[in-house]
Amino acid sequence: MTVDIDKTAGPQDTPPGGPEAIKAIPVRHYGRYVSAVIAIAIFVSIIYAFAQGKINWGAVPDYFLDDRILKGVGQTMLLTVLSMVIGIAGGILLAVMRLSRNPVTSSIAWFYIWFFRGTPVLVQLVVWFNLGLVFQYINLGPIYKDYWSSFMTPLLTALLGLGLNEAAYMAEICRAGLLSVDEGQTEASHALGMSHSKTLRRIVIPQAMRVIVPPTGNEVINMLKTTSLVSVVQFAELFRYAQDIGQSSGAPVEMYFLAAAWYLVLTSVLSVGQYYIERYYARGSSRSLPATPFQKIKANMLSLSNRSGGGANA
Repeated sequence: MTVDIDKTAGPQDTPPGGPEAIKAIPVRHYGRYVSAVIAIAIFVSIIYAFAQGKINWGAVPDYFLDDRILKGVGQTMLLTVLSMVIGIAGGILLAVMRLSRNPVTSSIAWFYIWFFRGTPVLVQLVVWFNLGLVFQYINLGPIYKDYWSSFMTPLLTALLGLGLNEAAYMAEICRAGLLSVDEGQTEASHALGMSHSKTLRRIVIPQAMRVIVPPTGNEVINMLKTTSLVSVVQFAELFRYAQDIGQSSGAPVEMYFLAAAWYLVLTSVLSVGQYYIERYYARGSSRSLPATPFQKIKANMLSLSNRSGGGANA
């Protein structure tokens, strides 16, 4: 017995107009709504508490561009840049020493990193500042000789305390970046006749920068905030000037908020710079570079205009 099957006939349940569109119902995440409401309520409560407090908010914009505050901002940026230069230079040197096959140099680098990472930077600043109690003179032979108190100025104390401490952290960052480059890269460059220094400069370091730059940017931002500690060694910077203005004007809390606002502005600027530096060294590691903030804004504006235009045409 045979059965004739009509191959041209479609399924019996298919409607004449074609298959119906699937109606996808999005999953509702009620936990997100509850957490968002709680977060907004806490934020509003904090703002209300500060608004009801006895704070003269008008003092913040009045002194925001004060000459002493601007001078403190300049001193803070100067100290940040110089300390990071010392830290990066010392970190690269310590990283190379740590990776050396010479046990003496590697041991010296290990001891330096162990000591400076193991003691607080505030303690190191105070020790540098009070070494005049131990050494009355500094004698470098025919080059320089003077009282320790005259030699160890507040600026030099701040640079030594911050820069030498930062070198210990930068050494580990640089070492991690150098170790991230495959050894085959070094072997291939040596096979082509390149020297060790040229291999390090032309092959290893450019590839290691993709690993070194992000944590280094974080260290720069952290250094900017750590400069507020140097007020204990009599160096005047942003926080110290804000304290002085607060004591003379009778608005100490308001000046603390002013200093915090300036730190937020400076760290935001540094964060933007860090993004572009990371984007620069990301070339070759990905098929397309990440969009810049301006490119993201432009793309969002174009998408909104296209949606609005499409809705109007419809």
